[in-house]
Amino acid sequence: MTLRLVSGLCAAGLLALAPAAHAQEKFTFMTNWYAQAEHGGYYQAVAQGIYQKAGLDVTIKMGGPQVNIIQIMAAGQADCIMGATDTQMMVARGNGLPIVNVAAIFQKDPQVLIAHEDVKSFEDMKGKTILIAPTAMRGMWSWLKGKYGYTDSQARPYTYNIQPFVADKNIVQMGFLSSEPFAIQKAGVKANTFLLADQGYPPYANLISCMEKTVKEREKAVAAFVRATAEGYKSYLNDPAPANALIKKDNPNMTDDQLNYGISKIREMGIITSGDAARQGIGIMTRDRLLKTQAFLV
Repeated sequence: MTLRLVSGLCAAGLLALAPAAHAQEKFTFMTNWYAQAEHGGYYQAVAQGIYQKAGLDVTIKMGGPQVNIIQIMAAGQADCIMGATDTQMMVARGNGLPIVNVAAIFQKDPQVLIAHEDVKSFEDMKGKTILIAPTAMRGMWSWLKGKYGYTDSQARPYTYNIQPFVADKNIVQMGFLSSEPFAIQKAGVKANTFLLADQGYPPYANLISCMEKTVKEREKAVAAFVRATAEGYKSYLNDPAPANALIKKDNPNMTDDQLNYGISKIREMGIITSGDAARQGIGIMTRDRLLKTQAFLV
């Protein structure tokens, strides 16, 4: 990948200058998983009429396992998507797909490693079996190998099932701050959770990602969506109840306990409002940060 790639991924600054969208323009956004606390700002902007005030009629579609949201967007079935991380989008763009990240809602990637209670540090994980999703091998796993000297012989596929971890104290698994640690806690297993971002893992997460064509042809709508989403997340952090009602409607398996756990962790760890966002607002991306991510992908 080249510097040109990184430049093409950072359009938020230009979009912030664009005027508002025309009245009630239809806009479809697709998340990367079932509705949950991480998606709260999008749902809050619907529930509180923030998108409507911005001139948008927004439909939120849920992603899920085995759903390729990038392909769905490329086929024109979504205007923009929730990119999991900027590494994912860099790889997609490097493979020739003209994707642009226009905002990064999460300043910290909420990916974690979860280990049994005897493991006190990343260094203690050497020699352990580590369950990693295939989609995380290029980004998260590459960074872990470079920083901590882990080897590919340790890695096994993570299938989004915590039972192997519960059954084997030699296993470490990846997860997301507001999800797997909660499930493991509910299973009665004592574990330690390690947030990669607090060790210098640079990728952004919860991106608003669009096709270049969409950004060029619907610049006002995309800009309005970005601004309204940032306002939605600010509102969600203060009072998540309106969004949570819609989240549970879209995802009936979601519980109040898990939503409360998720939002508490997002607040506690500064996932949205730390770093550059504390000074420049929710959604900010910087060139220096993108270059750090690019460096370990090359």
